[in-house]
Amino acid sequence: MGTLYLVATPIGNLEDITLRALRVLKEAGLVAAEDTRTARILFRKYGIETPLISYHDYNKKARLPRLLEVLQGKDVALISEAGMPGISDPGYELVVACVERGIKVVPIPGASAIITALAASGLSTNSFLYLGFLPRKKGERRRLLEALAPLPHTLVFMEAPHRLSKGLEDLREVLGERRMAVGRELTKLHEEFFRGTVSQALEHFSQPRGEFTLIVEGAPQGTKELGPEVEAELLRLRQEGLRAKEAVARLASETGLPRRELYRAWLGAKRAP
Repeated sequence: MGTLYLVATPIGNLEDITLRALRVLKEAGLVAAEDTRTARILFRKYGIETPLISYHDYNKKARLPRLLEVLQGKDVALISEAGMPGISDPGYELVVACVERGIKVVPIPGASAIITALAASGLSTNSFLYLGFLPRKKGERRRLLEALAPLPHTLVFMEAPHRLSKGLEDLREVLGERRMAVGRELTKLHEEFFRGTVSQALEHFSQPRGEFTLIVEGAPQGTKELGPEVEAELLRLRQEGLRAKEAVARLASETGLPRRELYRAWLGAKRAP
């Protein structure tokens, strides 16, 4: 019986690969790669001659029986286009199938965009939630962010350049003006770290290019309940002429209270004599 190795590959800089990963890739009977073109670049650099087949979201169901058959007698190394396979990349179904059949699964750790961006963000690393890519649809995206709004944990997202602006706009609208860090093209030639507020990130990345990792601070741990003080602050903001959207966003950021709860309180304050 062979072993399935989950091998982390570089997220950009080809030097970010471990000696153990190189040995496993050279010794395995077969390498299953999310993108064989990217894999061949790595193979050429390090003289890896192991047989290579594709394994991605569009063929993973069809490939599964073949890989399980190979694992009956040989080791298989699974690699994604970048980073650790199975984390926002193909691999989950293969791991589950191996576990169910008693096939040994061994992770080979290495580069990670999540940890790389988080470590350099300047935001709390004591606890964090990784949410993968933000939902493509606005309604789904906003519902997710509303559920996350009161949580104290640092939030980590991935985002594509063509959806970055809309994602940042919803972050500001739902979570308020929080501090955040953005890692762009991590470990690559044009690597960039941005640190500031959500509005500043929107302005800075007006023409986004590359791959983005977003790190957003968790909800402030101040007021936990919608009490008289919060209601009085809503009334004060209303009297100052702020719109509901602006007032609710500000207090959601300051208190960590859900926006829906604050909006109901705003409507109550509006009806009050």
